[in-house]
Amino acid sequence: MSTTETLSVVVERDIPFPPEKIWRALTEPKLIEEWLMKNDFKPEVGHHFNLSQDWGTLDCQVVAVETYRKLSYTWNFAHDDPAYNMKSVVLWTLTPIANGTHLRMQHQGFRSDQQAAFNGAKWGWQKFMGNLEQLVARSAA
Repeated sequence: MSTTETLSVVVERDIPFPPEKIWRALTEPKLIEEWLMKNDFKPEVGHHFNLSQDWGTLDCQVVAVETYRKLSYTWNFAHDDPAYNMKSVVLWTLTPIANGTHLRMQHQGFRSDQQAAFNGAKWGWQKFMGNLEQLVARSAA
């Protein structure tokens, strides 16, 4: 792999609820906190926001918003160890299907020297996606 190539984590799920319900969980700060992290998110292109947990804070900016269809934001993490210093992008795509929504999350921009961060993200996004699914199911009940 060359130094310019990057790795991506992709997680896809078919969720038995319409895009509107999933969109709320992706864009409302109180709901984002339930499945992902504390935040000051607004679904407005250019909005700077933070995601925070006990291990640190991510500096993010909204890149794209297509209501009920697509959401993208930067995912930047400053760390003393270059292997964990991240400048990456998260892209959510919502596609209506017969029985709900196909949800695709792509976290792109892991450098080849960031294998530990990449592996952590692969594990973490599976967990986050599971939390998101449970939240949507609870809020739809």
